[in-house]
Amino acid sequence: MLSIALAGKPNAGKSTFYSAATRAEVDVANYPFTTIDANRGVTHVRTDCPCLDRAERCGNDNCHDGKRYVPVELLDVAGLVPGAHEGKGLGNQFLDELTNADVIINVVDASGATDEKGEPVEPGSHDPLDDVDFIEEEMDLWLAGIVDRNWESVERKSRSPDFDLDEALADMLTGFGASQADVQAVLRGLDYPSDPMAWTDEDREALARDVRQRTKPIVVVANKADVAPAENVERLLDLDKPVIPATAQGELALRKGSEAGAVDYDPGDDSFAILGEVSDAQRDLLEGLRDTMTEYGGTGVQAALDFAVYDLLDHVTAYPVQDASKWTDASGNVLPDAFLLPRGSTPVDLAYAVHSDIGDGYLHAVDARSSREISDSYELEEGDVVKIVSTAK
Repeated sequence: MLSIALAGKPNAGKSTFYSAATRAEVDVANYPFTTIDANRGVTHVRTDCPCLDRAERCGNDNCHDGKRYVPVELLDVAGLVPGAHEGKGLGNQFLDELTNADVIINVVDASGATDEKGEPVEPGSHDPLDDVDFIEEEMDLWLAGIVDRNWESVERKSRSPDFDLDEALADMLTGFGASQADVQAVLRGLDYPSDPMAWTDEDREALARDVRQRTKPIVVVANKADVAPAENVERLLDLDKPVIPATAQGELALRKGSEAGAVDYDPGDDSFAILGEVSDAQRDLLEGLRDTMTEYGGTGVQAALDFAVYDLLDHVTAYPVQDASKWTDASGNVLPDAFLLPRGSTPVDLAYAVHSDIGDGYLHAVDARSSREISDSYELEEGDVVKIVSTAK
């Protein structure tokens, strides 16, 4: 399962985002380090279900009238403060939690109501742009410190006649989620000495920055957009990086309202309908939220999750079935499973994602839409429905 981590300074709204996205109960309070141990839960990314191409909807629990929700892991890491890479605010502990994430959502308080340490201040008095780069900087410097502390082992290995720099760096950076292919790609873009003993601090820091950018891409969430000064949100959107305006509090309210039957809303919708009786105060709050959603195309929570997986990580959703004509598994369930795979993945990769035995026994695959056999090297596209033929049961 893909893993998305929420990062940011204290009080930016990470725990509210997490609670809204997972519907898990967590501590939410207006003081720094409400979260100490990372919260782990399951959320979903949203895509169009292939059942939209059929006469009837599939009825899967994760499909809401053609809106398919695919599970991913969500990690809520405690707030980071400037100097986290040096251990400030238990920073090393919190940064360590990010190592297993595939992508980072940097939650920023767009309202400017918290300072750089997450302490409450007069709304609008803190510049949220200052909170955007510092997360990247802390992660880059933290990884640079790891590289620096382990560089001596690379230098020792370099004395061997069969030394391979790509392999040595991959061994060192595996714990950060970097593969040898990642290291090779990063080194192709760097100018560095061939002898590791000639590398400078600047060389190692450049390596760390590029590895982090490649293995831990970041999307910024301009949270509290519903109460933020308009110019703050506009300045964040003008940055040369992906930024999504959001109201995690609004999303949480809608999900709670939907569960209670008070509103008709599916995560990622750009609006909602009020179904039950609500007080005048509740109606005013909901109508204010509706205005925010109209302006930004939704609450931004689902949009951020979707962007992280489908855009930053460039994944596609594929649906393995056993019956190519009915799109069912052996029990007759229509479109029972959905798998997220990197773009460029093949039917063989899908087979291994289903089960290693299915992959080992792979024979061929069939496109369930056309009922035609497809090449083993065919690159899967978003929404492909595929029958895997394997010797394994």
